[in-house]
Amino acid sequence: MSLPRSPLVRYLLLAVGVVGLYTLLHKNYIYVPGAEPRVNACFTVLARNHDWRSLRDSMRQIEDRFNSRYNYPYVFLNDKPFSAEFINMTRSMTRAQVHYGQIPSEHWSYPEWINQTKAASRRKEMHEKGVMYGDSESYRHMCRFESGLFFQHPLMQQFDYYWRLEPGIKYECDINYDPFVYMKKNKIRYAWTIAIYELMNTIPTLWTSVRKFMHTHPDLIPPTNSLWWVSRDNGTTYNGCHFWSNFEIADLSFYRSKEYQTFFDFLDREGGFFYERWGDAPVHSIAAALFLQKEEVHWFNDIGYYHPGWQHCPSGNAWLDNRCTCDPNDKSKTITNANWGKCSHEWEMLPDTPRA
Repeated sequence: MSLPRSPLVRYLLLAVGVVGLYTLLHKNYIYVPGAEPRVNACFTVLARNHDWRSLRDSMRQIEDRFNSRYNYPYVFLNDKPFSAEFINMTRSMTRAQVHYGQIPSEHWSYPEWINQTKAASRRKEMHEKGVMYGDSESYRHMCRFESGLFFQHPLMQQFDYYWRLEPGIKYECDINYDPFVYMKKNKIRYAWTIAIYELMNTIPTLWTSVRKFMHTHPDLIPPTNSLWWVSRDNGTTYNGCHFWSNFEIADLSFYRSKEYQTFFDFLDREGGFFYERWGDAPVHSIAAALFLQKEEVHWFNDIGYYHPGWQHCPSGNAWLDNRCTCDPNDKSKTITNANWGKCSHEWEMLPDTPRA
């Protein structure tokens, strides 16, 4: 068989061959012309077997708006073995690699120092007081796991960055760049899109424990940080502001650091994950405020995101350019237009880190 004589045809065949070879070598990555190489990152999803339907919606959102062009892998974690149905229904939603792992029992159970009788009594008290998830045992295991254990899972060890994904969420604008690359280039270690006040009846003694940590480990707290955002009186009281961690993108070296690990271990020993209802959102947020400078934390203000209850919706040119479908003026949903969204605006008021 002779090759075509036309230089144009030869060029086209060569181009097709190169593209085919590239696809074979990089079958989990769709090349975007001019794009920088991907970061070593993943989506991480904590889920139960019956969540597969709402997760298909979540995956469809993030795939259509972003990941179909980048094919970042997914890591699904569950305290029970994943069912064949769950695996089939989620794997079919993406061309990316998908990993499924079971959480070690020691990461989803009571530590030896927790008095389970006392914990049960406290759950009953919180339920009677009408505290959200006040009587839920599994919710407490989830909060503890997300606070300081998820990144220790063997499947997570291979990754440098992670993006949290949950059932029932929506991405309401196109994401026309790679947030992972943006974070790596700009040395950002934690990123968020919704900031909100915590329900203080879930964490009555959390700040007392934080102050004990600050007194015990002053050597771990840098002289410049973001503490002002969570405490206007230099650490005496907590104003309740936290990043809503159902959306967060993080450099996992932050969570793996000596500072964060020591902080989590200290809080874990205090018992508030079980005797109260400490959430991972205030734990992550207070840690970011203690250990990171403002420039290491980023508000992805251009990402339209909805979690049942609240949304962040860009406005102006970003709303048009990114084909957003949310309503930035909807005060019933858009957090920055509600009193509960004051924390987002106050983040912008946080003074820049002084430079020598």
